[in-house]
Amino acid sequence: MMTNINSSLENISDIAKKLKETLPKNCIIFLNGTLASGKTTLTKAIVREFDNLEPVTSPTFSLQNIYSNNLFHYDLYMVNFDEIINLGLYEEFDKAGWHIVEWADDKLKAFLDSAGYNTFNITINILNSNSREYILGA
Repeated sequence: MMTNINSSLENISDIAKKLKETLPKNCIIFLNGTLASGKTTLTKAIVREFDNLEPVTSPTFSLQNIYSNNLFHYDLYMVNFDEIINLGLYEEFDKAGWHIVEWADDKLKAFLDSAGYNTFNITINILNSNSREYILGA
């Protein structure tokens, strides 16, 4: 599935709903985009779509936030593939649920794909201060 969607940030819940309806129950979602493109904003919408009212923040320093309903959120901006392996962080992906990964490195994607995990890529491009292009399956 490869879909391009242009959306305002106010309508981001529509994208989260579409993802919930189409992606498998256990999935690793890679969010790609420049700094401030809206990766954490999309994660917030996904968490809300699963009826969670928990506050969502980027786990820049903790590397991982865990939310109810088997939702896991990672920020790997300061971590490379070798560190993920050495820390054993990749083992977290064995847990049932959705794993939303910001700033994943290409080696991690290739490793998880080759290991048979369900992975899905989303690329976010800034159109203007309030609109984004979401490339689902990119």
